[in-house]
Amino acid sequence: QEKKDTLRQAGAELIEVPPVPYANPNNYVHVAKRVADELKRSGHRVLYANQWDNLNNRQAHIDSTGPEIWNQTEGKIDAFSCAMGTGGTLTGVAAVLRDVSGGRVKIALTDPPGAKLYRYYTTGKLEAEGISITEGIGQGRITGNMEGFTPDMAFEIPDHDALSVLWDVHENDGLALGGSSGTNIAGAMRVARELGPGHTIVTVLCDLGSRYASKLYN
Repeated sequence: QEKKDTLRQAGAELIEVPPVPYANPNNYVHVAKRVADELKRSGHRVLYANQWDNLNNRQAHIDSTGPEIWNQTEGKIDAFSCAMGTGGTLTGVAAVLRDVSGGRVKIALTDPPGAKLYRYYTTGKLEAEGISITEGIGQGRITGNMEGFTPDMAFEIPDHDALSVLWDVHENDGLALGGSSGTNIAGAMRVARELGPGHTIVTVLCDLGSRYASKLYN
């Protein structure tokens, strides 16, 4: 609700659509494209970002996030992990870290229940099982940013683990984070258990708790 309120406060007309699969023409991605095309034809200046299939998304992480992680850890990183939404962060960072480390750095997908990609990379079947309260992650298709990518490891992170981490970080570190960040931290901890002591695992804290105040912190 906080996301909707913010958009309306900024003056945007918010078009709400049903939560249907990508194959359905009323999926939000397709509706956004149709609206953008209609506005363009009517003479409006329009930006259709299409962050799922726009490869500038992945390239931004190749140009910035990946090198930043490598430089700030001074190359002493053993694994990078995060969930997938558009796929740009994980695939872009992976491209850099695999290249500069000669393949030494492991890349892990850590997705919530209901995400098709976890099962795709572990069983070869693009199908979902379970549900999650997280928003913005847990993709149901191979986006343009994901094409040609395969993680070294893939884990399913239950909501309980993600929420426990969120509340712990909020209480002990003073950080109010969103569900995606909780999944990422819990996922990094899962990778750490897999690799064992003495390894450095990096993830990203990618959303703010203020956007989920009525949902996660109520």
